[in-house]
Amino acid sequence: MFTRVFACVLVAWFVALPIASADETCMSPYMAKIVGQEDFVYIWTLGMEGVGDGQDKMVNVDVNPDSEAYGQVVHSLSVGGRNEAHHSGLTDDRRYLWASGLDTSKIFIFDVHTDPAAPRLHKQIDDFVAKSGGVVGPHTSYALPGRMLVTGLSNNRDHGGRTGMVEYTNAGDYITTHWMPTDDNLNGADKSGSFAGGYGYDVRVLPRRNVMITSSFTGWNNYMRNLGQLMADAEAMKRFGNTVVIWDLHTRQPKKILDVPGAPLEIRCAWGSNSNYCFTTTALTSQIWLIYEDAQGEWQAKAVADIGDASKVPLPVDISITADDNHLWVNTWNDGKVRLFDTSDPHAPTQVFEQQLGEQINMVSQSWDGERVYFTSSLLANWDKLESAADQDVQYFKLFNWDGSTLTPEFTIDFIAENLGSPHQMRFGAYALYGLRAPEQVGAD
Repeated sequence: MFTRVFACVLVAWFVALPIASADETCMSPYMAKIVGQEDFVYIWTLGMEGVGDGQDKMVNVDVNPDSEAYGQVVHSLSVGGRNEAHHSGLTDDRRYLWASGLDTSKIFIFDVHTDPAAPRLHKQIDDFVAKSGGVVGPHTSYALPGRMLVTGLSNNRDHGGRTGMVEYTNAGDYITTHWMPTDDNLNGADKSGSFAGGYGYDVRVLPRRNVMITSSFTGWNNYMRNLGQLMADAEAMKRFGNTVVIWDLHTRQPKKILDVPGAPLEIRCAWGSNSNYCFTTTALTSQIWLIYEDAQGEWQAKAVADIGDASKVPLPVDISITADDNHLWVNTWNDGKVRLFDTSDPHAPTQVFEQQLGEQINMVSQSWDGERVYFTSSLLANWDKLESAADQDVQYFKLFNWDGSTLTPEFTIDFIAENLGSPHQMRFGAYALYGLRAPEQVGAD
């Protein structure tokens, strides 16, 4: 049954791909795609003490220029308390949006299809740690056929970086846990370099190569700590991930552990039918790394470009690959800059654009047609800057138009001024995905 579903979804994706003109470029290949203008951006937002109700919330912004509410927050749903809201991900049918907290390990599942303008809380998973066997800090929620794969950042034994991935049904029922390979339990993986620390962070897949790829960050003890104190603690700074792991997608078995020193974060894989590679960036060493299949069919990793001046700790965070694989957007949180690299030769990226957008910057989401680029600012509650040193934006959601050479601002929402909190991950939504029309269109015929 799984194989049939896998095949059907993959065929549907390839059929839809040539006509896609919107949507985010960095989603799972199993997901239904938006093939026109996105209507909404759903923003998973950290609560801030003294700002509004202080709770984590899902904030919905209208981004359709034909809408009367364009550029406005049209809905906000608080979930109770502060959970260290971080990442979110849509199911393969895009009916539900999973959003999690790195501190409490709670997962909130939002219904975004009944009324795309006003998501509602459908289900809350409170037993993630117990069901998974001790995984802490749900991070990436990644769509597989009929399933969600949730990466962890930590564990409940020592709150360090050893962790695993947890597999659920789309309905939110636990299936199994896949632990990251370590020196004392490689689980059949080839340790090709010096490291096998068991750290986790992001996950992406290349179905036609039967490959799943994971990256690595750090544990709860570090990511819940004040950044200044953390960076001053030499021992704590040693406890970051230095690996990317290549997995068998179907069996979920680790095959090869690659050394990628410096905390490799987001993974973004090329879309081309003959492009057997992905990119990641290292937070601590400020480099772009290429994860690629060589001529012998072996997966390798190498640093291919520097991002700014590593001595100034720009701290690369989110990245976004363009639909044609020729460019890579790279955000650096600490200096508030976005950079664009020409990746037409993935083995030798070159920077072609740079602009500062605020005091800090984190997430980037671009439309499939490459004409719109969205940005948010928040990284982690104890790492975020609270004030601007130069009267710049601190916590924001911004939309820019991109013409290939210039980012032209379309609108900005100041999340503190709006009493919302700290905006983190973005996901697109659209009425047309569910056979619906915007309220103002109903009866227009």
